[in-house]
Amino acid sequence: MHYDIFHLTKHRTVIINVLSMKTHFTKQLFIQSAVNSVVSASVIVTLLFAGFFMAEPSISHGQNDTATFRVRQIITDETSFLVDPVNVTMNGSINGLTGGNATGSSRFVVRSNNSTGYYVDIAFFDNVGAYAMLGDRTASEALRDYGGDVTGQPSYNFTASTASQFAYTVNSSTTADTDASFRNNGSNTCNTGATQTFGKCWKKPVTSAFRIIDRSTSASNGATSTIYFKVSVPSSPVPIPSAETYTATATLSLYSQ
Repeated sequence: MHYDIFHLTKHRTVIINVLSMKTHFTKQLFIQSAVNSVVSASVIVTLLFAGFFMAEPSISHGQNDTATFRVRQIITDETSFLVDPVNVTMNGSINGLTGGNATGSSRFVVRSNNSTGYYVDIAFFDNVGAYAMLGDRTASEALRDYGGDVTGQPSYNFTASTASQFAYTVNSSTTADTDASFRNNGSNTCNTGATQTFGKCWKKPVTSAFRIIDRSTSASNGATSTIYFKVSVPSSPVPIPSAETYTATATLSLYSQ
């Protein structure tokens, strides 16, 4: 009986120990589950936060609309005479009866920021008469306008006449600046070709505007052109010029292209 009691007591102890181990194991499982749950929850929360912050710009700053606008500034055209043409005193002695030749020139410079260039016209003052050059004292018209024009365009070489004549021609430091009317084919015709030969293409002065310069690019540093004038009096001219000073007045007009 004592043995049984001891045995039972021992068996009870064993049972109690087993139960204790089971309880301990159960607690361990509970703790591990709790830890796993916390870890899982932490991972989920972390992922949620990461997703939130990745999506946050579009969530907190959502684009509802766009607006496009321009900023503009106008730069004005500056096309002007950097150097104005000057008055001309002809160089050469001319006798009223035996004749002679005189020449003169007036240079001008244009500066322009216009990318398509500019053009220049010349017009001679209307003296309410047939000729641009008049006697200052008597208003004599003995110095006639050049008669060699070819259908209103310059002639190749200066054409002589029995009358006294006043004519002009144009040259530029850049050949292409000179209007096509004053360029030639290199042999016998003006208003054609690309050659600019000094003293070859002569024009009659007229009161209406006639183009002498036609430039297609800007000239930020200035572009130079020169107008040359010629008075030619043959021997025993008809009519005979009176002994006085003769004057013609011309106007240059500058335009942007």
